[in-house]
Amino acid sequence: MANQGPWGGGGGGNGGGDDGDRDKRPSDRPWGDKQPPNGSRRPGQGGDPQRPEIDELMKKGQERLRVLIGGRNNGGGTGGNGRGPSGPSFNMNRSTVAIAGLAVVALWAFSSFYRVQTNEQSVEFLFGRSVAVGTEGLNFAPWPFVTAEVVPVTNERTTEIGTGRAGPTDTGLMLTRDQNIVDMEYQVVWNIRDPEMYLFNLADPSDTIRAVAESAMRDIIARSELAPILNRDRGSIATDLREAVQSTLDEYQSGINVIRVNLDRADPPEEVIDAFREVQAAQQERDRLEKEADAYANRVLAQARGDAAQTLEQAEGYRAQAVNTAAGEAARFNSIYEEYVNAPEVTRRRMYLETMEEVLGGVNKIILGEGLNEGSGVVPYLPLDQLRNNNSGGTN
Repeated sequence: MANQGPWGGGGGGNGGGDDGDRDKRPSDRPWGDKQPPNGSRRPGQGGDPQRPEIDELMKKGQERLRVLIGGRNNGGGTGGNGRGPSGPSFNMNRSTVAIAGLAVVALWAFSSFYRVQTNEQSVEFLFGRSVAVGTEGLNFAPWPFVTAEVVPVTNERTTEIGTGRAGPTDTGLMLTRDQNIVDMEYQVVWNIRDPEMYLFNLADPSDTIRAVAESAMRDIIARSELAPILNRDRGSIATDLREAVQSTLDEYQSGINVIRVNLDRADPPEEVIDAFREVQAAQQERDRLEKEADAYANRVLAQARGDAAQTLEQAEGYRAQAVNTAAGEAARFNSIYEEYVNAPEVTRRRMYLETMEEVLGGVNKIILGEGLNEGSGVVPYLPLDQLRNNNSGGTN
């Protein structure tokens, strides 16, 4: 006797009917004469030709895959025992092989050809060894034996030092020759000159440039004093730093070209910057007062030197005048003496008149003649020179 299912029917594999169910009473079935819930069918009803939806989806997918790869359906239909369709059959033909070969060639060509832009160069490697440098345009490197790495060579790259962006150890504090500390912030702008050297000789280009630039800057600052660094020597420091960094990188055969160095900031440390500014202000005030004192000293000294030179010139003039006057008087006396020897009376009278002229020339005079008692001996004196001057003033 067959085992009864949950609905009282036998699940025979030969697709038997529902005769056993018809003889049962409705109470012997879980749902009576009604169908099971959700529209599902009873397991015992093996003669129904429908399949679940998942089987239909799998069947459609297998058929589409078979069509795509060129396979055929070898009778893989629904068997009499209710099993699903058989698996796909892969038959390789010439068209399939050709398509596969073309796909492989296309993939190989896609991996072998590459393009280099205007600002780039490439380095080709044969089993890890550099064999060629690619230029602008389309280049060919047969993969997988030859590989290529494209490097932008003309792009400017910047390595910042002293800004703290490279980590807590990236500080720009440096010691000057006069035992002062200065905080430096600067940038090294560079590009790639030789991509082959750049790829082979440097493991970390940015860290290498940072270490070289920091070492060179410390050497330059150690040979300089603080005041010139803060004021007038920034341009020369940047030039010296670029030359030192470029020289060291050339010794490393790095393939890097240093374009320029930007010196952003050179200040005392933040902890002492206020006190340093006060010291700078005091030094500037001292310099100002010293310059004013020097100017006053120069002015007074120049004036004293001028007065001394004037006094010497006046003394020299007086000496020359006295000597010349004496010489002239001596010559005049000699000439008068010669005249006196020749004509004593005339010369004596002339000397008397000239002497009286010099004595009485600037004195108000009244001339008295004979007959003073009678009052008639007064000769009136007419100041012709004064009258002449008055007439001239009235005319004007």
